[in-house]
Amino acid sequence: MTSNTRYKSRSLRSEDGREEKEYVGFATLPNQVHRKSVKKGFDFTLMVAGESGLGKSTLVNSLFLTDLHKDRKLLNAEERISQTVEITKHTVDIEEKGVKLKLTIVDTPGFGDAVNNTECWRPITDYIDQQFEQYFRDESGLNRKNIQDNRVHCCLYFIPPFGHGLRPVDIEFMKALQDKVNVVPLISKADCLTPNEMRKLKDRVCEEIVKFEIKM
Repeated sequence: MTSNTRYKSRSLRSEDGREEKEYVGFATLPNQVHRKSVKKGFDFTLMVAGESGLGKSTLVNSLFLTDLHKDRKLLNAEERISQTVEITKHTVDIEEKGVKLKLTIVDTPGFGDAVNNTECWRPITDYIDQQFEQYFRDESGLNRKNIQDNRVHCCLYFIPPFGHGLRPVDIEFMKALQDKVNVVPLISKADCLTPNEMRKLKDRVCEEIVKFEIKM
């Protein structure tokens, strides 16, 4: 690239027919990268975690106006108690105003449903680590053009509305993930609480997040 590239410009026609000059150079690199990204589309992976019955699927379907769990089998109470934590992925392509988004929802059925939930978050942290390792290997390889970004970008953690704050499993889960992914705690089914109950529970959760030094 020659030094005079910095001062290049190109002619464009505006809507009224007037000729305009568009600056092309180092200063416009962010805009050029942005246009390229918009044209190519984005990958976003959202993980949802929390015990069964807290409305995870309903919230995701409402957020993205799609049904990601058409073929889901609902388990009875006995099956849920004996179920181990699994990782399931659902991918959907969304387009809005010309911008394409490949959305992957990572669900964690079985989390928090067992009688003994000791280290029930282990399959989830292992999965997140595996995706980072795979992306690092792909980035370090020779063919970096068509890398699939399956890293988990954000985790919505659903807190039950009944109770008086965070449970031990909630605290341990968020502390296990806080250095691996952006964790966003949500009080589920908040519409079943009165405004006063909601405010008290929210204040209590915020106090405990500070007390246990959980990074949000």
